[in-house]
Amino acid sequence: MTSELTASVNERGEIVLPPEITARYGLTSGATIQLVNGDANLVQLRRPITQLAKVYVEPTDACNLDCVTCVRNVWDEPIGRMSDATFARIIDGLRAFSPPPTIFFGGFGEPLAHASIIEMVTQAKALGSKVELITNGTLLTEKMSRQLIEAQLDVLWVSIDGATPESYADVRLGAALPTVLANVTRFRELRPSSYYPRPEIGIAFVAMKRNIDELPEMLAIGRWLGAAYFKVSNVLPYTEELRDEMLYERVVTRIPCPPSPGVPHLSLPKIDVSPATRHSLYQAMNSNRTINYAGKDLMVNDRCPFVESGVTAIGWDGGVSPCLPLLHNHVSFVGKYKRYSRRYVIGQVTDRNLIDLWNEPEYIAFRERVQVFDFAPCTSCGGCNLLEHNEEDCIGSTFPTCGGCLWAQGVIQCP
Repeated sequence: MTSELTASVNERGEIVLPPEITARYGLTSGATIQLVNGDANLVQLRRPITQLAKVYVEPTDACNLDCVTCVRNVWDEPIGRMSDATFARIIDGLRAFSPPPTIFFGGFGEPLAHASIIEMVTQAKALGSKVELITNGTLLTEKMSRQLIEAQLDVLWVSIDGATPESYADVRLGAALPTVLANVTRFRELRPSSYYPRPEIGIAFVAMKRNIDELPEMLAIGRWLGAAYFKVSNVLPYTEELRDEMLYERVVTRIPCPPSPGVPHLSLPKIDVSPATRHSLYQAMNSNRTINYAGKDLMVNDRCPFVESGVTAIGWDGGVSPCLPLLHNHVSFVGKYKRYSRRYVIGQVTDRNLIDLWNEPEYIAFRERVQVFDFAPCTSCGGCNLLEHNEEDCIGSTFPTCGGCLWAQGVIQCP
């Protein structure tokens, strides 16, 4: 349930926000807030880049499965587990932030494969943080479920990419859907009885040509599991084979950026998506127009979900990066181009305090550059050979360049 808060305008024409808002968004004296003039004459306040609101912590990049969609199929990165000393440095560093940021255990591995994961969740909760964790569900034993519940985990995300045992096993090699569903069902039933049971359950689904027809059934499975959240992402093709699974080639090359002179603007009302309307709506959404739906922007372009949400990411080795895509070296495909993304690390929590790394001038300058998205429009223009890496782009932006990032185009999503 949302509650309405009221701002006021003082005698100098300044907007005075209620203390609940200033505390929630870290609006201390001197903070800079961007104002965005959106649709329907609504003015949006964007979170100041000085506030750390969410931290992705990668306990390990090891995993017990061998999924066809996984980045580990194409990288040459060391496999490791976060040490207790490194995690202690993270916890100590987070004490300097108020309000305490959300802590999300996840990255490019299976968090439940870390021997200290329960203690990690317990320590994170002791900070007063909201704590979330993502898992493939195979290691969610009864003992593990009870421990996560006792540690007061807030949200358990489960990755499920198929609604039938056959399609699920086709993606997640080494796992069986009935086992995962049984594990999550037991987890749901072990939670204390409440109108709003905790931990909440979320389902993460990676959409591809091979499984998109199962999305409605996956939604039904999510309801049956008692899921409060359902996050759908496109697949990021790390291999040539996965390029054939993409569902978004036209989206990233034909949808224009936010409204500009000469670009037609289409405003759609709420309308049933049915056999009678589906074809026409699909054609409208793939036209060369900017679109809003019931007054809300439908197309997300050039908006980094990590910077906009006040995120930082910490790898298993203690390296601090601005986002999950920059946490490890990897290759992927953007359109026809094979793109090498070099890891971008601000520093190590084992060497410096987290608050000092967050306030590092180089890091602040990067967040400012991302917020205004001062990069070439690589995805919409179709790209060139500069798209083959994140070192530089055609307008002079230097490492790390984000013009080829599909997260910033609303194509790839993380919980």
